[in-house]
Amino acid sequence: MTMQTRSLGTTGPQVSALGLGCMGMSALYGDADRAESIATVHAALEAGVTLLDTGDFYAMGHNEMLIGEALRAAPADLRERALVSVKFGALRDPDGAWVGYDGRPAAVKNFAAYSLQRLGVDHIDVYRIARLDPDVPIEETVGAIAELIEKGYVRHVGLSEVGADIIRRAAATAPIADLQIEYSLISRGIEESVLPTTRELGISITAYGVLSRGLISGHFTPDRQLAANDFRAHSPRFQGENLQHNLTLVEALRKIAEQKGVSVAQIAIAWVLSRGDDIVPLVGARTRERLTESLGALDVTLDAADLTAIEEAVPADAAAGDRYPAAQMAHLGSK
Repeated sequence: MTMQTRSLGTTGPQVSALGLGCMGMSALYGDADRAESIATVHAALEAGVTLLDTGDFYAMGHNEMLIGEALRAAPADLRERALVSVKFGALRDPDGAWVGYDGRPAAVKNFAAYSLQRLGVDHIDVYRIARLDPDVPIEETVGAIAELIEKGYVRHVGLSEVGADIIRRAAATAPIADLQIEYSLISRGIEESVLPTTRELGISITAYGVLSRGLISGHFTPDRQLAANDFRAHSPRFQGENLQHNLTLVEALRKIAEQKGVSVAQIAIAWVLSRGDDIVPLVGARTRERLTESLGALDVTLDAADLTAIEEAVPADAAAGDRYPAAQMAHLGSK
């Protein structure tokens, strides 16, 4: 496996061709093993992964503290190469419920102060509001991040789950390194207007959900029992007939993967990698075993015939069910 690098836009840093999304180590996918999570972060850094992604609301700060612990325990050279991307702004109550978003400039600075402390770092490499606050113009939120950059607390501005108009307004306010948004074989909504806009403006995509929360990993079975604290237990794509339909797509993809001698997960990640050098997939591996499998995608070469076969097996818009429950879909810039 040879770790390639890609740039986060025309203004952002060089990062590894795959990033590690750390959310599942703390929240939304059932219980996780802390020691294995830290070992997985270390294994990723040792393999050349430099981009670590988190959110200050992932288990109410737990994920940031976990990453901070992993970085402190990592060898100095690996720790220095690590780049941390943080989402902020999502509001939670003590029961864990989602109660809105806050993009006010004072709140931006407050969130950053707590993140710096939990992570144990003197700056955040890429900082972004998780979802647009409908009551605060994006110019004010991005402007506050730009002030944090001037003071040395943040290096680059990112965006998350917004549409083309908001991207343009944000980019007119400050240089934008990347847009974090869901993108996979069965979540291709960005291709219509978002991706053309980011490419026009020189903004990269950090793509989360490249395995659709495990749905197209090749490891999810129709009889799998999900814990009550697992997001997928309530996700439309994992319910009833939707799940049955979506797993037929996975089986079609499995045939192509087997012909190439790779896993379903590897071919799904390789497809995202093939979409352009301005796209950095985030893999949500929670264990070293899954990380190793995901990194194997870097050695998968897809030619024109492979890409045609993949898109015939899993056409755009072939998935059944939305990627989030209805209430959350309302906050997304690209459905």
